[in-house]
Amino acid sequence: MFLLFGWVAQCEEIRPAMHLPAPNQVAVKGLLGEAIDASHRGRLRNFINGPESKPIAIFSAEAAGRNFAGDWNGEHAGKWLYTASRAAHRSGDGELAASVRRVAEYLISRQEPNGYLGTYAASAESRMTSPHVSKSRTWDVWVHAYLILGLLEANRYFPDPRYVEAARKIGDLCHDVFVRQGRTTAEMGNHVGLSGTILLEPAVDLYELTRDPRYRELARRIIEQIEGRPGLEILSRSQKGVDLQQIGDGKIYQLLWNYVGIAKLFRMEGKNELRRAAEHGWSETVKHHLTLDGGPWGGIAAHHEVYNQRSYWSPYGLVETCSTMSWIHLNREMLLLTGEAEYAEEIEKTAYNSLIGAQDPNGEDWYYFSFPNGRRNNTYYWACCKSSGALALEELPPLMFGQTGDGISVNLYGESAARVETAGTEVRLTIHTQYPRQGVVRVHLEPAQERSFALRLRIPSWARGASVKVNQERAGRAVEAGAYWHLERTWRRGDVVTLDMPMPVRVERKSYVEKQGQQEIARLDYMALLRGPLVYATGLIDGYKREETLRLPATAAESLFSPAATPAGTRGPAFQLKLSNRDPIVFVPYYEAGGRANGHWRATWVQVATE
Repeated sequence: MFLLFGWVAQCEEIRPAMHLPAPNQVAVKGLLGEAIDASHRGRLRNFINGPESKPIAIFSAEAAGRNFAGDWNGEHAGKWLYTASRAAHRSGDGELAASVRRVAEYLISRQEPNGYLGTYAASAESRMTSPHVSKSRTWDVWVHAYLILGLLEANRYFPDPRYVEAARKIGDLCHDVFVRQGRTTAEMGNHVGLSGTILLEPAVDLYELTRDPRYRELARRIIEQIEGRPGLEILSRSQKGVDLQQIGDGKIYQLLWNYVGIAKLFRMEGKNELRRAAEHGWSETVKHHLTLDGGPWGGIAAHHEVYNQRSYWSPYGLVETCSTMSWIHLNREMLLLTGEAEYAEEIEKTAYNSLIGAQDPNGEDWYYFSFPNGRRNNTYYWACCKSSGALALEELPPLMFGQTGDGISVNLYGESAARVETAGTEVRLTIHTQYPRQGVVRVHLEPAQERSFALRLRIPSWARGASVKVNQERAGRAVEAGAYWHLERTWRRGDVVTLDMPMPVRVERKSYVEKQGQQEIARLDYMALLRGPLVYATGLIDGYKREETLRLPATAAESLFSPAATPAGTRGPAFQLKLSNRDPIVFVPYYEAGGRANGHWRATWVQVATE
């Protein structure tokens, strides 16, 4: 298997097409900023603030000594370290930064001499070092993977060599177990090994920081182990175009995380089969496995958290918030690698709909599962998705802007500001906009010195007819939907670029179909409403009905929608569907449908009969 991939001592590393600014170089306001701030106050400052917090106390000698269950609760420590480090750096929150240091130092104090830093008893068969671990339920590799990511992120923003050393000791333990001892990540974790092979991303991150060849060897070995387990084989199955449901057991969260590691390994190794595999994971998800609101969905034809078959669709699919986070991560890696607009568009769509649609306004509570059509449900204390949602939000500020080889890229739209280096000078950008509720975006540029560089503005695929003005003069360069518009010129303080994107409502149609062989035995037709990047939804129809079949024309259904008064507790804009012989049905953005209240119903898809 080693020779299959042709590993050589030195491979050609791939230079990313885009780099991101640091979190403290970007300020986000508007709708995304409100969600990020709520998470900061509600989740990050309260869930964990020191060694006495429950998610950290489980690492104590007393708690770990009683734990033989093989649970995954230890993941919260690494996730919180990763997220809180970014948030404290971004916001300058000294109290949160102090909490990060206390937690990191406590975890380091609990690390065993061989590098083990888990929550399992010394004799537990679920420990990664146990000779019987492959026959046991274990999340040990998973927990240690998150601890590596969290410790490295804490060091990135609050440098301390002890954080790196602790992460390296975990990496050394993993190298000992999975390389020197010859054991396999693909057998150490559930979901046909997917919960163990996710170690790939932390292994790559350790190598990129330290350049220790053992971590590169570990990453390569994980790929060989993936390919060596029948039914897993992510690379070879991806090359063959296999449906994602048929890779491992199709577990969305884990499979997407594996693709993130594969994309990072491609950047390190430059081997095209790695890139093709990551592209397969992305394109298959986009074409066959995304809800309208941008969340990777499952839960109908199989286990709640796994991909459905390509051909299967239902308005009642389930989107796990952890899968939403991993989907944002895969798009982040592909955006950095290629600089292509389609990846930024998917991040924005997911953020404005699926992600904030799963967040309770209090910033602490999250939904484990979200439904295009279904009830809002806050989840329990230990739920993985609460930490994943907060983490995904903290990924967004740096993603708003990018540094490219020739200038600056504006990737996501919303009220925001940034400081970005390009052409040997610092450029301050301020974006004034009511986006996503309105389509006008004004980018104010303040370069410290006059410089020539390219400004790239992402034009969403829905923004046909968009126009750009530079200092009130229409730009001559054509504006193409679904790509970056760019202009290279000498920029001066006070320059303003105005992007105007028309936002008519759009009607999307979809059908639920059941077949026996080639015979269609059941069919239900649905419609949904969109405007700009926002997906719309209604609550219980007429206040009590989850579904009603509406009669719509086969074409031009958009003409039946008109602006409506914004319902109390929402900001809209709202639209009403007016049909004869019934009261109008009011639609608001998906994230605020049902009043953002726990237990309330929202429906993206409405059943229709075509006239």
